Amino acid sequence: MYAIEVKDLVKSYGGITAVKGISFTVNEGEVFGLIGPNGAGKTTTLRILATLLQITSGSIKVFGHDLTTEADQVRKIISYLPEDAGAYKNLTGRDYLEFIAAFFGESAEQKHMVERGLSIARLDDRIDDKVETYSKGMARRLLVARALMIGPKVAILDELTSGLDVLNAQEVRRTVKATVKEGTTVLLSSHNMLEVELMCDRIALINDGRIIEMGSPTELKKKYDVPNVEEVFVRAVQ
Repeated sequence: MYAIEVKDLVKSYGGITAVKGISFTVNEGEVFGLIGPNGAGKTTTLRILATLLQITSGSIKVFGHDLTTEADQVRKIISYLPEDAGAYKNLTGRDYLEFIAAFFGESAEQKHMVERGLSIARLDDRIDDKVETYSKGMARRLLVARALMIGPKVAILDELTSGLDVLNAQEVRRTVKATVKEGTTVLLSSHNMLEVELMCDRIALINDGRIIEMGSPTELKKKYDVPNVEEVFVRAVQ
């Protein structure tokens, strides 16, 4: 069974078709990257997988659950971090994690989730300050902690390290990789080609709503005879 199985996915908004019949699979325990230029259909695809948008046609299964008919089951096993996610600014970081944990499990499980979230966020004594006082990077680390602390079977991460400096970005990547080792499958979208190369086992390049290339970073660099994924991206899109 695949962690994610997308077949002939189409998404239209009125007269505009944003996703034009894409198909791909993600293996359990894999970090799969969906990359492409702005407006290519990446975020639309992630929002569909997060059950926030309805499918126009095609099908998606997440660990065998049909996204259209079993959306409630899918929501129980996924976590979604949008690029533009925000936390409640009047709560402290700790209060925010406790608020999110309250939606999951019994009190003992909630306590464990919060402890896990605190260790992921690494905000130290700032965790008890209000979110409104956080830098963009601090807020992003809190949101990454929120997404991963529940131990999802699938984590959908849009622009994972958006707003983070190099050191914080490295720490977040290490955290995600550790989460994968614990059993989480990751679907990642990023404009940072170095991040894609460092993180992803396989990638799919999407352009104008269609997947135009797919494979491991190593395979694609060899195919295009280029030194990095950024050059693969440029060649494939052009």
